[in-house]
Amino acid sequence: MNYEFEEEDFQAQLSGKTIKRMFELTLPHKWWLIGFIILIAIVAAQDGVFNYLKKLIIDTGITPHDPAALTNVMLVYAIIALTQAAGVFGFIYLAGILGERVQYDLRKKLFNHLQTLSFSYFDRTAVGWVMSRVTSDTGHIADLITWGAVDVTWAIMSIITAGFFMLLLNWKLALVVLTIIPILVIVASWFQKRIITEYRMVRKTNSRLTGAYNENIQGVRVIKALNREEKNLDEFSELTGQMYRSSFRAARLSAMFLPVVQFISAIALSIIAWYGGAQIAWGEMTVGTLQAFIGYITFMLWPVQDLARVYASMQHAVASAERTFSLLDTPADIVDRPNAVDPGTLRGDIEFDNVDFWYVPEKPVLRDFNLHVKAGETIALVGPTGGGKSTLVNLVCRFYEPKKGTLKIGGRDYMDLTLHGIQSRIGVVLQTPHLFSGTIRENIRYGKLEASDADVEQAARVAGAHDFIITLDKQYDAQVGEGGNLLSTGQKQLISLARAVLANPDILIMDEATSSVDTLTEALIQRGMERLMAGRTSFVIAHRLSTIKRASRILVIENGGISEMGTHAELLRKHGHYYELYTRQFRKELESEYGLGRLMGLAVAAE
Repeated sequence: MNYEFEEEDFQAQLSGKTIKRMFELTLPHKWWLIGFIILIAIVAAQDGVFNYLKKLIIDTGITPHDPAALTNVMLVYAIIALTQAAGVFGFIYLAGILGERVQYDLRKKLFNHLQTLSFSYFDRTAVGWVMSRVTSDTGHIADLITWGAVDVTWAIMSIITAGFFMLLLNWKLALVVLTIIPILVIVASWFQKRIITEYRMVRKTNSRLTGAYNENIQGVRVIKALNREEKNLDEFSELTGQMYRSSFRAARLSAMFLPVVQFISAIALSIIAWYGGAQIAWGEMTVGTLQAFIGYITFMLWPVQDLARVYASMQHAVASAERTFSLLDTPADIVDRPNAVDPGTLRGDIEFDNVDFWYVPEKPVLRDFNLHVKAGETIALVGPTGGGKSTLVNLVCRFYEPKKGTLKIGGRDYMDLTLHGIQSRIGVVLQTPHLFSGTIRENIRYGKLEASDADVEQAARVAGAHDFIITLDKQYDAQVGEGGNLLSTGQKQLISLARAVLANPDILIMDEATSSVDTLTEALIQRGMERLMAGRTSFVIAHRLSTIKRASRILVIENGGISEMGTHAELLRKHGHYYELYTRQFRKELESEYGLGRLMGLAVAAE
């Protein structure tokens, strides 16, 4: 198995544009953001005041031993400590709410955008890539916006507060300390270029890992049936190895970052301690002032180290943001024209006029295709795999659009009609029906939420599903399981058919709806199909040719065109490709029912 998915590479350096766009996600909740930033600023400033109060305790309360002054300072200290505790609770509470709201909004925006994207996007995009964007990447972005903002705001306010008090205490010594900041900025710039490259690779590999998980879980039956466990484990181990190596390099760079910052900080502290000690000896500085200065240096440099840590985390979040925003920026291939209108109904003729279509430009699927379908006709499509049958009905549904030529419904180019107006009036029953987790009733009502319970039951009766539903313990309230795995394929198909009956579409698409069921269930589905197709334009793709004998016309689709067309009887008389398909299949059905030996005996007896 190949889990490779070639996504867009992001090689640009860390840009303000990406960070700005990330924080724009907070605009709908700006008052929460402003509130917790104000609280953080107050709490950080209070830390600076605490350090200054310690100076006062040493210089006025301990060294001169002034009990009254000491009592006043301690009272102020206690009051500020109480207000700071309340402030810490407040900003953590607000940050938590903001993070959850941002993540909720972003995931909702991604989900809504995915609904607008065309089938072609999902044809070329790995499921794991999409899942990784919606789940883990949104979490990284929300964490940076909230807790990253907490750390950054705290650090900036701490640096500003420390700088203010240091200038107040001794401006000459303060200037020495402030020269360290540009050095740290240069160091951070050097590291960020290397760290972000590794984190981008981590995010890219994580997408492939998610895809591998998804494929192995969904295909577990095939994997076990073909004894692929060891081979898949080897391939999966290679992916995890790639992610480990990228993560290790990123972690190593991040680990080197902090010690470098700490080393620079230690040098600064030693210089200040030496210079301050000399000033105390000369009588130019008090012990409390030196203690406060050392405290402010720590108060300033620890936040710088926090910024270094946040900066490393920012590389991770930005790598996630780049991919998330690339998904949000992906345009839909099929959109409404500016003046598109709702058709009101699709009960009209359908016409393919010189239509060309391809998925890959050098491999055309339909070429100069022409077909006129009258309203109410049932058109059956047969032919070899890859001939263009499914493509034809996908074009009718406007899941794709013609590359050349025109497709008209009711005499109008269907590209002048709204997507919702077309797709809401087309019912599709697939070869492999998909049911959603929930009850049978909810699945039948899926396309028409306002339908009553009586409507649901009537649709099930028409589709032939009612008889098996009432044998279940909870009947219409029975759970179907994920993907309908608690039901048989035939039962899922009958519920899918009932869903189409309830939706009452103008155009019906039946894509090999009976190919995966037994003969008895096939008969039930055929009866339901006949009731559903009565009076409405229908397209039926079928490998079991017994299901299409009553079609208005049967089209043999080969090499992107129509090689034969007519009724069942007409095509049999031609002794062409349809005749070969039908007789070959009829022979197989006889062999299956009577056995090869008996069939030969019947043939001899007939002679």
